[in-house]
Amino acid sequence: MNAPPFKPATQRVIDACRRAGLNVDVVQHGESTRTAEDAARACGCAVGQIIKSLVFQRRDDETPVLLLVAGDNRVNEKAVAGVLGAALKRPDAAYVRSLTGYAIGGIPPLGHATPLATFMDEALLVHARVWAAAGTPDTVFAVDPAALRDAVGATVLRVA
Repeated sequence: MNAPPFKPATQRVIDACRRAGLNVDVVQHGESTRTAEDAARACGCAVGQIIKSLVFQRRDDETPVLLLVAGDNRVNEKAVAGVLGAALKRPDAAYVRSLTGYAIGGIPPLGHATPLATFMDEALLVHARVWAAAGTPDTVFAVDPAALRDAVGATVLRVA
């Protein structure tokens, strides 16, 4: 049960979840959930159950991609580049915000201003429930990772 009123960014995430067929409840915390560690503390879960929504660009043509990464994993850019067929680079925060409509620390796995090719860390799928940012650095929602994968059309890969 969501408890409006939420900030417009969070409401966009709630609406995107509904459109995608995901029934989620957004939780607003009194503390920051900006980092995976902060979010895990606030949610009372393991860091690996937190989804980091990371935007990269292909170096060859600058096409943006979204990686949904387990909170306890670091992206092995060379390995992921091998799967994607192009080296990756990290864009700056202003570019990410203009592309997604959200500030870093609150980027959700769906509901972006620009549709993004999405890839999901296979490590997320070992959990029955994972937590994702809901548009702001203090809002999150829990979701079945397989349902999220299907809802966003993510390609599963190993990121670590």
